[in-house]
Amino acid sequence: MAYAVEVDHLTVKRGSRTVLDGISCGVAAGKVTGLLGPSGSGKTTLMRAIVGVQKVRSGRIDVLGLPAGSAPLRRRVGYVTQSPSIYRDLTVRENARYFAALYGTGYRAADQAVADVGLSDTAGQLVSTLSGGQLARASLACALLAHPDILILDEPTVGQDPVLRQELWQRFHELADSGTTLLVSSHVMDEANRCDRLLLLREGRLFADEIPQELLRLTETDNLEDAFLQLIISQRDHARSDAGPGEQAAAARSGSSVRPGAGSDLGGAA
Repeated sequence: MAYAVEVDHLTVKRGSRTVLDGISCGVAAGKVTGLLGPSGSGKTTLMRAIVGVQKVRSGRIDVLGLPAGSAPLRRRVGYVTQSPSIYRDLTVRENARYFAALYGTGYRAADQAVADVGLSDTAGQLVSTLSGGQLARASLACALLAHPDILILDEPTVGQDPVLRQELWQRFHELADSGTTLLVSSHVMDEANRCDRLLLLREGRLFADEIPQELLRLTETDNLEDAFLQLIISQRDHARSDAGPGEQAAAARSGSSVRPGAGSDLGGAA
């Protein structure tokens, strides 16, 4: 498999807390890779590291054959954060046309990008008056105008209604079919079914790196939520069997289980 992004033993720390613990994975070229995990699992930190704006403790990230953050990547990697990255005192259309002028793509492309994210009816509305979901789509429209080789989207479907979520995922796959590599984060496990490949993070560790069909086969389950739970249970049981008598006794006295390397459940913050 060809990889647009290769992450090798990446470790990120904030003070004494390890945010990412030796992550190694790849993002397949021309595919939609889902980065899933509960809030606080390290998804945004991993995305920031790939973009090249995150300070790392150790490890290596290659993006399109270059070190992450290299100057030649600035026009080739698009990044849509959870926070709005457009001008609030301009309308949706004005923002899109401004970025189109920067990228040299023209007004027609700007208006088409706005339509592609379902904002034609609010194109003349000030960004400061938009809902959270509309803000996310407006930011996406501006990012699309650069025609990046890699598009990194941090929780792009949060706050969207089911119809818009479906339309956005359809757009993501259209981009992938045209050759764009997408890395899309989510904490909603049912979105795993929409991805070509899955990276599952929990407590700063990589829990799974597989195509959805292979996860189902390996876990002998019928849906991905059950597959993730089965993987967690297996990890927990394995950690208990590897723990020494002292650790097992301490866990029993405290009423808790010995923590496996990849985490214990899908719910809650890591």
